[in-house]
Amino acid sequence: MKLFVGLGNPGPKYAGNRHNIGFMALDHIASDHGFGPWRGKFQAEVSEGKFGSEKVVLLKPQTFMNLSGQSVGEAMRFYKLDSTDVTVFHDELDLAPGKCRVKAGGGHAGHNGLRSIHQHISPHYDRVRLGIGHPGNKNAVSGYVLRDFSKADQDWLDDLLRGIADGAPHLAAGDGGKFMNAVALRVNPPRSSKSQPANKPAAEAAKPKAPATKTSETQPAPEPAPDTRSGLQKLLDKFK
Repeated sequence: MKLFVGLGNPGPKYAGNRHNIGFMALDHIASDHGFGPWRGKFQAEVSEGKFGSEKVVLLKPQTFMNLSGQSVGEAMRFYKLDSTDVTVFHDELDLAPGKCRVKAGGGHAGHNGLRSIHQHISPHYDRVRLGIGHPGNKNAVSGYVLRDFSKADQDWLDDLLRGIADGAPHLAAGDGGKFMNAVALRVNPPRSSKSQPANKPAAEAAKPKAPATKTSETQPAPEPAPDTRSGLQKLLDKFK
């Protein structure tokens, strides 16, 4: 059994915030894979489902970000899980918008949600780091993460969240590589093979052309010169 935790703040006021991308990721997983309805438990919203034989519990703590560890610790103890059975989806300032990285263990890098989880279950859990970019000034970080994604962000955000939902079964199975491939196929889809023929004429033009052979087909006979003789001259020429 796996526990997927999305970090964010509760309530409609924060729903579109950059800080809530962890909630958004879990919402896409639940919707795309037919998980059960969200219900209140462990000071959180919880949805349950399966990927094959692997049961997965989705958890969105409703304690506000700074106290997320309370909810995660309560759920982990109830299901008798180890910290290594937990994967946390969270916003990451140090990654460019749309980037995604999987990490096992490590520090909290000043993220208050991770800091709280460290305190309650130890640092030995997996993370899915979801890039939101950095405002460029550390004093602007708080306002930046608590503002909604802009309209310009919507395309890459939608691709990223769909990729996470696509790859979730691989993540539950412990295959981070296949999970990342699924995300990449959404965020950076391969070019269509239909576009290749458009480049063919240029490639053909670059090939050296074989010299034409001197045959009657490739070298047509020259046209005869026009007859400029007068009628009298033509008559005289017949008797020469």
